[in-house]
Amino acid sequence: MNRKKWTCTLAGCLLMFIPFPAGLCAEVCNRVVAIVNEDVITLYELNHKIRQVTGLEPEEFRSQDETAFLDARRKILDFLIDDKIAQKKIDELGIKVSPAEIDDAIEKMKRNNNLTHEDLLARLESQGISYETLRENLKDELERMQLINFEVKSKIIVREEAMRAYYDEHREQYITYETLHLAAIVLPVGNPSDKQERQRIESQITDIHRRLSAGEDFGELARRFSRGPGAKDGGDLGLFKTSQLNKALLEAVEGMQPGQISQPIETASGFQVIKLLDRRAGETKAYEDVKDAIYSELYREEINRRYMEWVKQLRDQAYTKIIF
Repeated sequence: MNRKKWTCTLAGCLLMFIPFPAGLCAEVCNRVVAIVNEDVITLYELNHKIRQVTGLEPEEFRSQDETAFLDARRKILDFLIDDKIAQKKIDELGIKVSPAEIDDAIEKMKRNNNLTHEDLLARLESQGISYETLRENLKDELERMQLINFEVKSKIIVREEAMRAYYDEHREQYITYETLHLAAIVLPVGNPSDKQERQRIESQITDIHRRLSAGEDFGELARRFSRGPGAKDGGDLGLFKTSQLNKALLEAVEGMQPGQISQPIETASGFQVIKLLDRRAGETKAYEDVKDAIYSELYREEINRRYMEWVKQLRDQAYTKIIF
């Protein structure tokens, strides 16, 4: 090995053991990937939006499918560029959205979709969206709508025939879940790892089930023996949508008619017997009951379409440069 090659190899080995400066990661993460007028978009912003949109780390996404990653990255970068252009206009016009306006938008969303606050949080969780992210997205959308009101001259019209067509095409969205009115006798096991205690509680719930089958009153036995919710009210648990029940409960009440009781159900925490008090079938909501929600959806789509057209016009006039 000649001296020059040996020196280079040694230098390469030494680099493996030299710690990088603390600011190097920040420098890489904050590398500029696009210039938009006097503003910039950093690699950190781009990667954050990629995670938000795809649910994947950029490098993980790239390793799975580089072609799809590069296509998605370019589209997301285009979105960020458009957003910077629009945000500049929003700032110029002094458009502000207050927390109270965001609260009102959330309440309207819940009313239009017949959701409680708990239903909304559950739906967000199932989609991997935090409540804070929802508020941020609504703030952006409300600012955009105000911007459209400033800039779009022609009135947005959502026609009745378009609303009815949307209803017919998305009818499955307006089917309500079946609702069940349930009561329960619940016997928890104090120490689930204690086999003798579990056997004793299992024997007790079996005896209660036998007495119920013989005709004794469910409410009376619930008041005497149940140590679960609603015990003082005869075990009454209230109304549940089938979407709110876990798999074990759904299987237990499947095929039951009002007034019937389930077999004893074993859970991780104990045993229970369920009584079906009432069953209300799901139904398709009438067009008149959901037309306001449909109007809002189609209006939002039209707002977005016009917004994108308008931003494209602004982008054609703006200075943009992508740096990769």
